[in-house]
Amino acid sequence: QVQLEESGGGLVQAGGSLRLSCRASGGLFGLLIMAWYRQAPGKQPELVARVNAGGGTDYAESVAGRFTISRDHAKNTVYLQMNSLKPEDTAVFLCNAINVRSLAQYWGQGTQVTVSS
Repeated sequence: QVQLEESGGGLVQAGGSLRLSCRASGGLFGLLIMAWYRQAPGKQPELVARVNAGGGTDYAESVAGRFTISRDHAKNTVYLQMNSLKPEDTAVFLCNAINVRSLAQYWGQGTQVTVSS
């Protein structure tokens, strides 16, 4: 069973930056595709960024060029560096992991990101 623990959310002004962290425990980090989703009030969760075990990444069009996802295998941690934040980025950001062998999916509790205008 994989546990995901997020940190790094908070309140920031438009144009500012935040870095989110998600530490995975209880499983083989190298078998996990790691991703960040976000859910704004009244909306469905949307994929923000994803990184596979080899470091390959993909991004939602709305964040490409502003956000960077990365992973540190030594620390079992995935990061989301968010720059040039906009008020529309305000959401609960959720860490997600998928085991590439079992296809089991795991979610963190989420961390709130609020961008003020």
